[in-house]
Amino acid sequence: GFGNSKEACKKIFDTYHEKGGNFYDTANIYTNGDSERFLGEYIADKRSECVIATKYSSGNHRKNLVESLDASLKRLGTGYVDVLYVHIWEYRTPINEVMRALDDVVRAGKAHYVAVSDAPSWVVSSANTMADLRGLTPFIGFQTRYNLLNRSLESDIQPMCADLGIGIVPWSVLAEGFLSGKHTRDQKDSKSDSKRGGQVNAHFIHERNWRILDEVKAVAQECRRTPAQVAVNWILQKPGITSPLIGARTLEQLQDNLSALEFTLSQEQMTRLDNISNPSEWPFPQDVIRNLDRFSGMGMEIEMPRQFHALQKLRTSKI
Repeated sequence: GFGNSKEACKKIFDTYHEKGGNFYDTANIYTNGDSERFLGEYIADKRSECVIATKYSSGNHRKNLVESLDASLKRLGTGYVDVLYVHIWEYRTPINEVMRALDDVVRAGKAHYVAVSDAPSWVVSSANTMADLRGLTPFIGFQTRYNLLNRSLESDIQPMCADLGIGIVPWSVLAEGFLSGKHTRDQKDSKSDSKRGGQVNAHFIHERNWRILDEVKAVAQECRRTPAQVAVNWILQKPGITSPLIGARTLEQLQDNLSALEFTLSQEQMTRLDNISNPSEWPFPQDVIRNLDRFSGMGMEIEMPRQFHALQKLRTSKI
C-alpha cells in the first residue's frame, strides 16, 4: 500500500481475510507494481478464495492491454484475474478496439470479467451496446469517486449503471480522510503524505464541506459510531453500490471501516445526510429534470417521474 511496509500490509491483509474479506482491488501502477507483488504473495495459498481486480492504464490500445495484463499476472503470481479494469478513459483508442481486445483476454482465460474506471457515461453506454450487438464481453463494473462531498455520480453514471446492470464500486468514500472527522476547521495542514495531504487540504476551503462533516458527526453520535462508519454506511445504502473501496493504512482504520457493516442508518438519518450534501447545482439536463414534476404544452399535461425507473427499482430493493 501507499506509504506502508510490506509487513504492515500483510497484517492488514490477514485481518481483513480473517474477517471474511475476499475482494482485493489493485492496479499495475500502484506503488510501481509493489501492490500487485505483495498481494500475489499474500494470496498464493488461497487464490481460489479471493476475488482479484486489477487495472491497466497508460494507453488503452490492444498492445498495452496485452502486455500490461501479462505483467500484472506475473507480479500477482496467478494465471488469471477475476476482474480487469480499464483504469481511465483516454480519447485516442477507439471503443471498438478496446472492447475486442478485452473480449480476447476473457476468451483466453486471463480475465473472467471486464470493467471500467473513471470514464464518461456515454463511453460505457456505447461500449456495452457494441458488446451486446457483436457478442463481446461487456463491462460489468464501474469505479468512480463517490462520497458525501462529491455526488456527481448521481447525475448520469448511477442511472446508466442501473439501466445496464453495471455494479458501482466507489473510491474516495471518505473524501481522502476528510469524512473521518479527524480534521478541524482551524487546521491548516494535513498530517498525511504530500499527495493525499494536498487532496484533503483542498476540502478545507469550502464551508459546505464542514457543514456536511458536522452533520456526519451528529449522526455518528446518535448511532454511537464513528464519522467514518457513518460516511461508509451512507454509501452502502445507495442504489447500485456493489462494494465501497476502503484504503486502510492501519489496522485501526481497517477495523473502523469494516464496522460500517454492523449497523444501518435510519431513513431519517439518510434524509438528513442527503439534504445537507445535496449539490447546490446539478449539470444540465439534470438541473431541469430533477425538479420537473409535470410537463405542460399543446393542451397536454404529463406527469414527470423524478427518478429513472431502473434506479427507483434498485432503491426499492435495498429497503
